[in-house]
Amino acid sequence: MNSLSLSAVFRRSMEATLVQPYNNAHDSFLPPRINRSVSMQNHRRRSQSTGIRSTLADNSVDVSSVARQSQTVYNDNLFDRLAINHLSHCLQASTGLRNEKRGYDGLVEAATVAARHFSPIEQRQIIIQTLEMAIPKPILSLIKTVLKPSKFAREYFAVFTTFFFAWLVGPCEVREAEFDGKKEKSVVHIPKCRFLEETNCVGMCTNLCKMPSQTFIKESLGMPIYMVPNFDDMSCDMKFGQEPPAQSLDPAFTQPCYKQCKSSGRHQKNCTK
Repeated sequence: MNSLSLSAVFRRSMEATLVQPYNNAHDSFLPPRINRSVSMQNHRRRSQSTGIRSTLADNSVDVSSVARQSQTVYNDNLFDRLAINHLSHCLQASTGLRNEKRGYDGLVEAATVAARHFSPIEQRQIIIQTLEMAIPKPILSLIKTVLKPSKFAREYFAVFTTFFFAWLVGPCEVREAEFDGKKEKSVVHIPKCRFLEETNCVGMCTNLCKMPSQTFIKESLGMPIYMVPNFDDMSCDMKFGQEPPAQSLDPAFTQPCYKQCKSSGRHQKNCTK
């Protein structure tokens, strides 16, 4: 099966998945590994112990004037809207916490609620389970079987991402990088990440996107990936084929959050922990 055929299969399968109606059947997918009642109780105790919302530390980051001079406006097409609502419903089913918003606002609301009610480890588990629910397993298995680690696979994943996931992260492009001493086009550059811009939270980026995505892509698709967000300009590089460093060595986890953090009701100066 060539790359064009694989892309066509993925597209048809996702379209079939996205047009399925949503109903209470999603409740059967609630992840069993997370005890929500305990998490909610812990959250309430944390809220009571702090008394009032904490003020973010003075060293929190003001988003650069270039990044925040204007909010990006997206004109989502039908496929984009279906994909966004599908992922939002899957995330809400995974957390057990519903909201009435639609479109990207609904997805951001679901992510924000998850960030406020669950620990960082639980957030990552929730996203992995959400992705497993959102993408048909036969497609994941097919991709993992057909695309063994190679230059072709790394470059294919990069191109694939720019075509099929711009609705999630915003416009992106493939860039050339060095891999094992040779040049190849295996890096996806996102000039301004839609999710980071909308959530405006470092912790939501690392715990609800970066870390679980790195794990999911490697385990489900067999492709190592290192995601490198730039919190100054809200850009991000997705480096296919590169193993990420340990969390203790990852620069993303030394970054204080933005002053206008959407999760400021829970987080203090470091939203990643």
